[in-house]
Amino acid sequence: MNTATLRIHQAAMRIFAVEGGTTVAVSDLAREAGLSRGTIYNNLDDPQSLFTSVCETVAAEFRDSIKAATDHMDDPAEKVSASIRLCVRRVHDDPHWGRFIARYAMMEPSLGSFWAEMPAEELRRGLISGRFTFHRDQVASITATAGGATFGAMSLVLDGRRTWRQAGSDTAEVILRGVGIDRAEARDITQTELDPLPRLAVFDAA
Repeated sequence: MNTATLRIHQAAMRIFAVEGGTTVAVSDLAREAGLSRGTIYNNLDDPQSLFTSVCETVAAEFRDSIKAATDHMDDPAEKVSASIRLCVRRVHDDPHWGRFIARYAMMEPSLGSFWAEMPAEELRRGLISGRFTFHRDQVASITATAGGATFGAMSLVLDGRRTWRQAGSDTAEVILRGVGIDRAEARDITQTELDPLPRLAVFDAA
Protein backbone atom coordinates (compact mmCIF):
# COMPACT_ATOMS: atom_id res chain seq x y z
CA MET A 1 0.00 0.00 0.00
CA ASN A 2 1.62 3.26 -1.11
CA THR A 3 1.64 6.43 0.98
CA ALA A 4 -1.34 8.02 -0.77
CA THR A 5 -3.47 4.88 -0.50
CA LEU A 6 -2.55 4.57 3.17
CA ARG A 7 -3.63 8.16 3.82
CA ILE A 8 -6.88 7.52 1.99
CA HIS A 9 -7.63 4.47 4.11
CA GLN A 10 -6.74 6.30 7.31
CA ALA A 11 -8.98 9.22 6.36
CA ALA A 12 -11.83 6.91 5.39
CA MET A 13 -11.60 5.06 8.71
CA ARG A 14 -11.85 8.35 10.61
CA ILE A 15 -14.87 9.47 8.57
CA PHE A 16 -16.66 6.13 8.95
CA ALA A 17 -15.89 6.11 12.68
CA VAL A 18 -17.37 9.56 13.27
CA GLU A 19 -20.20 9.74 10.74
CA GLY A 20 -21.24 6.12 10.27
CA GLY A 21 -22.46 4.69 6.99
CA THR A 22 -20.49 2.65 4.48
CA THR A 23 -19.93 5.22 1.75
CA VAL A 24 -18.05 8.49 1.69
CA ALA A 25 -18.00 11.37 -0.79
CA VAL A 26 -14.72 11.73 -2.66
CA SER A 27 -14.67 15.45 -1.81
CA ASP A 28 -14.92 14.66 1.93
CA LEU A 29 -12.29 11.98 1.62
CA ALA A 30 -9.91 14.32 -0.19
CA ARG A 31 -10.41 17.01 2.45
CA GLU A 32 -9.82 14.62 5.36
CA ALA A 33 -6.79 13.01 3.72
CA GLY A 34 -5.31 16.33 2.57
CA LEU A 35 -5.15 15.09 -1.01
CA SER A 36 -6.61 16.23 -4.32
CA ARG A 37 -9.64 14.53 -5.83
CA GLY A 38 -7.44 13.41 -8.70
CA THR A 39 -5.08 11.67 -6.28
CA ILE A 40 -8.03 9.92 -4.67
CA TYR A 41 -9.26 8.59 -8.01
CA ASN A 42 -5.75 7.61 -9.10
CA ASN A 43 -5.25 5.52 -5.97
CA LEU A 44 -8.67 3.89 -5.63
CA ASP A 45 -9.72 1.28 -8.16
CA ASP A 46 -13.31 1.44 -6.91
CA PRO A 47 -14.36 4.10 -4.38
CA GLN A 48 -17.55 2.10 -3.71
CA SER A 49 -15.51 -0.78 -2.28
CA LEU A 50 -13.53 1.47 0.08
CA PHE A 51 -15.49 0.49 3.19
CA THR A 52 -14.82 -3.21 2.64
CA SER A 53 -11.17 -2.49 1.97
CA VAL A 54 -10.84 -0.43 5.16
CA CYS A 55 -12.47 -3.22 7.20
CA GLU A 56 -10.10 -5.81 5.77
CA THR A 57 -7.08 -3.58 6.36
CA VAL A 58 -8.07 -2.78 9.95
CA ALA A 59 -8.65 -6.47 10.68
CA ALA A 60 -5.33 -7.55 9.17
CA GLU A 61 -3.37 -4.83 10.99
CA PHE A 62 -4.96 -5.73 14.32
CA ARG A 63 -4.30 -9.44 13.82
CA ASP A 64 -0.65 -8.80 12.93
CA SER A 65 -0.06 -6.38 15.79
CA ILE A 66 -1.56 -8.78 18.37
CA LYS A 67 0.64 -11.57 17.00
CA ALA A 68 3.72 -9.36 17.29
CA ALA A 69 2.81 -8.42 20.87
CA THR A 70 2.07 -11.95 22.11
CA ASP A 71 4.45 -14.22 20.17
CA HIS A 72 6.81 -14.42 23.14
CA MET A 73 4.08 -15.63 25.53
CA ASP A 74 3.79 -19.34 26.26
CA ASP A 75 0.82 -19.42 28.66
CA PRO A 76 -2.57 -19.64 26.86
CA ALA A 77 -4.19 -17.70 29.70
CA GLU A 78 -1.67 -14.90 29.34
CA LYS A 79 -2.22 -14.72 25.57
CA VAL A 80 -6.02 -14.65 25.83
CA SER A 81 -5.81 -11.97 28.52
CA ALA A 82 -3.34 -9.89 26.53
CA SER A 83 -5.52 -10.06 23.41
CA ILE A 84 -8.45 -8.59 25.31
CA ARG A 85 -6.49 -5.99 27.25
CA LEU A 86 -4.44 -4.77 24.28
CA CYS A 87 -7.57 -4.39 22.18
CA VAL A 88 -9.16 -2.23 24.87
CA ARG A 89 -5.97 -0.23 25.34
CA ARG A 90 -5.83 0.47 21.62
CA VAL A 91 -9.13 2.33 21.96
CA HIS A 92 -7.47 4.70 24.41
CA ASP A 93 -4.43 5.14 22.18
CA ASP A 94 -6.45 5.58 18.97
CA PRO A 95 -10.10 6.55 19.59
CA HIS A 96 -10.97 6.68 15.88
CA TRP A 97 -9.85 3.07 15.51
CA GLY A 98 -11.91 2.18 18.57
CA ARG A 99 -15.03 3.92 17.33
CA PHE A 100 -14.68 2.24 13.95
CA ILE A 101 -14.41 -1.21 15.54
CA ALA A 102 -17.19 -0.55 18.04
CA ARG A 103 -19.51 0.74 15.31
CA TYR A 104 -18.97 -1.97 12.71
CA ALA A 105 -17.63 -5.13 14.38
CA MET A 106 -21.05 -6.73 14.78
CA MET A 107 -22.06 -6.13 11.15
CA GLU A 108 -18.78 -6.77 9.34
CA PRO A 109 -17.47 -10.35 9.74
CA SER A 110 -13.86 -9.48 8.92
CA LEU A 111 -13.62 -7.20 11.97
CA GLY A 112 -14.70 -9.93 14.37
CA SER A 113 -12.86 -12.80 12.71
CA PHE A 114 -9.81 -12.44 14.96
CA TRP A 115 -11.60 -14.06 17.90
CA ALA A 116 -12.12 -17.28 15.95
CA GLU A 117 -8.39 -17.45 15.20
CA MET A 118 -5.63 -16.92 17.79
CA PRO A 119 -7.84 -16.84 20.92
CA ALA A 120 -9.68 -19.96 19.75
CA GLU A 121 -6.35 -21.71 19.12
CA GLU A 122 -5.12 -20.76 22.59
CA LEU A 123 -8.34 -21.99 24.18
CA ARG A 124 -7.89 -25.36 22.49
CA ARG A 125 -4.23 -25.49 23.51
CA GLY A 126 -5.14 -24.63 27.09
CA LEU A 127 -7.86 -27.27 27.15
CA ILE A 128 -5.54 -30.00 25.84
CA SER A 129 -2.82 -29.10 28.36
CA GLY A 130 -5.28 -28.98 31.27
CA ARG A 131 -4.74 -25.26 31.81
CA PHE A 132 -8.41 -24.59 31.07
CA THR A 133 -11.50 -26.57 32.02
CA PHE A 134 -14.53 -26.40 29.75
CA HIS A 135 -16.24 -28.69 27.25
CA ARG A 136 -14.38 -28.93 23.95
CA ASP A 137 -17.52 -28.01 22.01
CA GLN A 138 -17.70 -24.65 23.77
CA VAL A 139 -14.74 -22.97 22.04
CA ALA A 140 -16.89 -21.06 19.54
CA SER A 141 -19.25 -19.86 22.26
CA ILE A 142 -16.38 -18.74 24.47
CA THR A 143 -14.65 -16.81 21.69
CA ALA A 144 -17.94 -15.16 20.75
CA THR A 145 -18.45 -14.20 24.38
CA ALA A 146 -14.89 -12.88 24.65
CA GLY A 147 -15.28 -10.84 21.48
CA GLY A 148 -18.61 -9.36 22.52
CA ALA A 149 -17.35 -8.56 26.01
CA THR A 150 -14.26 -6.90 24.56
CA PHE A 151 -16.31 -4.73 22.22
CA GLY A 152 -18.46 -3.78 25.20
CA ALA A 153 -15.38 -2.85 27.21
CA MET A 154 -14.19 -0.71 24.31
CA SER A 155 -17.48 1.19 24.41
CA LEU A 156 -17.06 1.82 28.14
CA VAL A 157 -13.68 3.42 27.43
CA LEU A 158 -14.98 5.44 24.50
CA ASP A 159 -17.86 6.73 26.64
CA GLY A 160 -15.51 7.62 29.50
CA ARG A 161 -17.20 5.28 31.97
CA ARG A 162 -14.11 3.15 32.64
CA THR A 163 -10.41 3.57 32.06
CA TRP A 164 -8.74 1.24 29.59
CA ARG A 165 -6.91 -0.44 32.44
CA GLN A 166 -10.12 -1.09 34.40
CA ALA A 167 -12.23 -2.21 31.45
CA GLY A 168 -9.52 -4.38 29.92
CA SER A 169 -8.49 -6.10 33.14
CA ASP A 170 -12.06 -6.68 34.33
CA THR A 171 -13.09 -8.21 31.01
CA ALA A 172 -10.03 -10.43 30.76
CA GLU A 173 -10.50 -11.60 34.35
CA VAL A 174 -14.12 -12.59 33.74
CA ILE A 175 -13.15 -14.60 30.65
CA LEU A 176 -10.25 -16.36 32.38
CA ARG A 177 -12.40 -17.29 35.35
CA GLY A 178 -15.00 -18.61 32.93
CA VAL A 179 -12.51 -21.07 31.44
CA GLY A 180 -11.40 -22.34 34.82
CA ILE A 181 -8.61 -20.07 36.04
CA ASP A 182 -8.62 -19.48 39.80
CA ARG A 183 -9.84 -16.02 40.84
CA ALA A 184 -6.57 -14.93 42.43
CA GLU A 185 -4.46 -16.15 39.52
CA ALA A 186 -6.81 -14.58 36.98
CA ARG A 187 -6.46 -11.27 38.81
CA ASP A 188 -2.65 -11.57 38.80
CA ILE A 189 -2.53 -12.35 35.07
CA THR A 190 -4.81 -9.47 34.13
CA GLN A 191 -2.93 -6.94 36.26
CA THR A 192 0.51 -7.47 34.72
CA GLU A 193 1.94 -4.57 32.75
CA LEU A 194 1.79 -4.80 28.97
CA ASP A 195 3.46 -2.67 26.36
CA PRO A 196 1.00 -1.00 23.97
CA LEU A 197 0.36 -2.71 20.65
CA PRO A 198 3.17 -2.14 18.18
CA ARG A 199 2.11 0.34 15.54
CA LEU A 200 2.60 -1.28 12.18
CA ALA A 201 2.90 0.74 8.98
CA VAL A 202 -0.78 0.32 8.17
CA PHE A 203 -2.93 2.64 10.26
CA ASP A 204 -0.06 4.15 12.16
CA ALA A 205 -1.28 7.51 13.48
CA ALA A 206 -1.71 10.00 10.66
